[in-house]
Amino acid sequence: MKKYVFGVDVGGTTIKMGLFDMNANVLEKWEIPSVTANGGERILPDIADSIEKKLTEMDIAQDEVAGVGIGVPGPVGADGTVYKTANLGWDTVFSIPEAFQKYLDLPVMAGNDANVAALGEMWQGGGKGYKDLVVVTLGTGVGGGIICNGQMVTGAGGAGGEIGHIHVEDNETEECGCHNIGCLEQYASATGIVRLAAKRLQKDDMSSVLREQKLSAKAVFDAVKYGDKLAVEVAEQFGEYLGKGLAAVAAVVNPQAFVIGGGVSKAGEVLFEYIRPYYMQYAFRGCRDAEFALATLGNDAGIFGAAKLILDNCR
Repeated sequence: MKKYVFGVDVGGTTIKMGLFDMNANVLEKWEIPSVTANGGERILPDIADSIEKKLTEMDIAQDEVAGVGIGVPGPVGADGTVYKTANLGWDTVFSIPEAFQKYLDLPVMAGNDANVAALGEMWQGGGKGYKDLVVVTLGTGVGGGIICNGQMVTGAGGAGGEIGHIHVEDNETEECGCHNIGCLEQYASATGIVRLAAKRLQKDDMSSVLREQKLSAKAVFDAVKYGDKLAVEVAEQFGEYLGKGLAAVAAVVNPQAFVIGGGVSKAGEVLFEYIRPYYMQYAFRGCRDAEFALATLGNDAGIFGAAKLILDNCR
């Protein structure tokens, strides 16, 4: 009888790991470093070694484990094929399940980390109760995970859900990290908000508390909460870009809810005061009932979603 499942969230610096029972209870959580040298050749064997050690430590037999779910940064197909990922040093196309099973003979499923985190939020986080949702991660960049009828949307080449690279601005001159111009990520990420604020501060000499401190997305929204007029202007810009981008997403997938996570989401529900009005302005009429909610799993969303990949496959 299968009693356990492992969820693994691979990042460029650390690998988060979790041991779950079949009822979604977290029994253990831990991290190991991501060794990306030599083309990331140690990443999968290090995960396998860590799981074996945990099985020994917990006195769990391998045949009691339903499998290992793995989320990685980069395009991953529905069959677990990863289409290169620079953050880990993987520069070839290969099957994660096949490669992992050379080190540990357990069932394996893999997905893009943002899509897997979205699955986690749907299952046990801010999206609980919904089967059609979009999880938007506002961090250094803008990540996205799309869930339709309880299933991740991966796309033909594993790039489904890359909402940060929706084009939202024709008049941009600077390149996004993806080498396109005018991407949503350039305005709605934490770095994008700082960029908007810096440009607004340079425009004129309007008084603002932002002139007296180091710029950050947190500083901007803290200033918004205190009624700083310049910060409110920046928040309006941010809200228009993100509201417009999410309206475009909604016209394609018609979600029940948008779940907002990442570092910027720590500002709280004040974000929705700036996103929702523009979403309503740009959204197709049939999509305007979408709810907005904050993600709740934080850094654990990835391990929850990875475990969910395996649990869904057990049914």
